[in-house]
Amino acid sequence: MARIPGEHRELTVGQLSGRSGAAVSALRYYEAQGLIRSRRTPGNQRRYTRDTLRRVAFIRASQRVGMPLAAIREALDGLPEGRTPDRSDWSRLSAGWRAELDARIDRLTALRDSLDDCIGCGCLSLDRCALSNPGDALGDQGPGARRLLGTEPPRPATATRSPACGRPTDGPPPAAPTAR
Repeated sequence: MARIPGEHRELTVGQLSGRSGAAVSALRYYEAQGLIRSRRTPGNQRRYTRDTLRRVAFIRASQRVGMPLAAIREALDGLPEGRTPDRSDWSRLSAGWRAELDARIDRLTALRDSLDDCIGCGCLSLDRCALSNPGDALGDQGPGARRLLGTEPPRPATATRSPACGRPTDGPPPAAPTAR
């Protein structure tokens, strides 16, 4: 196989951006975060080795499935330095994420399945909906900075609870809209 001439073995930041589809600013950010590396020319320009294309592709694919940069960095730290990562390297990295991705899929499926109930409950309020604000124990005490102030006024006697999500309302349930 013919060798690539020295001046073409490395990519400029613009070439890497064009080939990878990542913005130049994203590439600089990845470098600042230690996800990719470059060397500097005497004119202080960045030069990237060709294997950086695969690293950037891996970073972008990982971000698309919701992996945080810390997990991506940890995975990339396990890749070889002196050679381009191969299929077995990528398989090893992605296998470690399967359980987390499966759990994320299960949570999203449960969220999708509960959306009809949430919309159907009638509260449609971010501060009262159990789906959008689960486990909000302080929300039962009403609005305000009660923990910071150390005071908690009594709850209103007219407080009722939404039957679907169990959150308190500020009075009787709203009347159904009338047709005009």
